[in-house]
Amino acid sequence: MPVDYIRYDILAQAALRGVVRTVLADVAKKGLPGEHHFKITFATVAPGVRLSERMRGQYPDAMTIVLQHQFWDLTVDDDGFEVGLSFGGIPERLAVPFDAVTAFFDPAVQFGFQFESLDKQAEEEQSAAAKAPAPAPRPAAIEKTDAPPAHAVPAEPAPEAKTGGGEVVRLDRFRKK
Repeated sequence: MPVDYIRYDILAQAALRGVVRTVLADVAKKGLPGEHHFKITFATVAPGVRLSERMRGQYPDAMTIVLQHQFWDLTVDDDGFEVGLSFGGIPERLAVPFDAVTAFFDPAVQFGFQFESLDKQAEEEQSAAAKAPAPAPRPAAIEKTDAPPAHAVPAEPAPEAKTGGGEVVRLDRFRKK
């Protein structure tokens, strides 16, 4: 199986995280349009996630939040978002990096996608690196010389000379005129 050195899977996930960023930034400025609302699942153990110890105790691995009627102070930057939500009548402020988001869904239009977890990506990268064949040895470097490149034509015609039985031939001899 060929190795994907470009990593289209990672590029596609970054683009989809950009969709989440754009949608949330728009909602932060203008509010939710129409019947749109979002279910966002994220890994609570991911780097950069901020939530209370109470919430972390209830959701040690993953958590799904709903941004619909009762949320406040949604702020979005390049790396993630922060939002105020109420859990059991207790207000909480969450900070979620986009890299921690594992799923995004808008039930109003049945649109959504899931992201591979960061751990799964790391495992796949290590697995692919272990399975990839070793790169072929590169040819030795060619030393640079002061000689003109083979396609260059000297300004003055070079005299023909015989050395060791071989004949030195000027390249322009074979060119169409």
